[in-house]
Amino acid sequence: MESLQILEGRQTQTRTKQQDKGNIKATPTVPVIQMGKIPLEEIEKELAKVGIPSDAVGGILQALSLSSFELEELLGSGGGGVSELKQLFSFANEYGYADWIEFDASVVRGLAYYTGTVFEGFDRDGKLRAVCGGGRYDWLLSTFSGEDIPACGFGFDDAVIVELLREKKLIPVLTQKIDDIVFPLDKELRQAAAMVASSLRSKGNVVDLILEDRRLKWAFKHAERVNAKRMFLVGDAEWKRGAVRVKNLATREESDILINDLE
Repeated sequence: MESLQILEGRQTQTRTKQQDKGNIKATPTVPVIQMGKIPLEEIEKELAKVGIPSDAVGGILQALSLSSFELEELLGSGGGGVSELKQLFSFANEYGYADWIEFDASVVRGLAYYTGTVFEGFDRDGKLRAVCGGGRYDWLLSTFSGEDIPACGFGFDDAVIVELLREKKLIPVLTQKIDDIVFPLDKELRQAAAMVASSLRSKGNVVDLILEDRRLKWAFKHAERVNAKRMFLVGDAEWKRGAVRVKNLATREESDILINDLE
């Protein structure tokens, strides 16, 4: 967890709010995100490119090297980023989850619209990359509404979540429940098959409608894989009589059923 105001606090360049909104790239967040990936000399060059004064670069890098929440000596207790983080950690302590968060000055989100505290979530062992990440943004919503509305948001990495659940053996075994499979025996009968599927679903059945160009043999194997109970075959002769062929996949019995009698 970090506050982007800490980075801003080490800049001596004065900018107005409107200048920031019109040129969000003129912040240190974009090059700083590369820390640990490229040499510090390159970081310094990139900071200079986005307009950070040379005498502020050292302070920014010094702030980012802190490993604990000891910022008042560096920035002063009145700094916006310091007071904001102190309040946040105080709230965390009162809510009882202070043990779940820690300050890390090197956390810098890659998106430049963040204006305050940013955060990333990791597994307890720290083996994986960030599970989630986000932060506060004060001006983003004005892009759509014309009004500044402070907000906080974050996004999850589904791939990391799955990897973590797999490692903890917490991925549930989900069995696919299919009551009926509807299979048209001809391409021209796909619309008719869709009508049959809709009718069965209206009765509360879980239906798998096969509209791909597949062979009947494949359809039966598919029914076996998903443990379906019945197979409805929509054929030309039966359809002309207002019926479909239904096969009980457990008993292998089959018969013709009128469309109005589907259940």
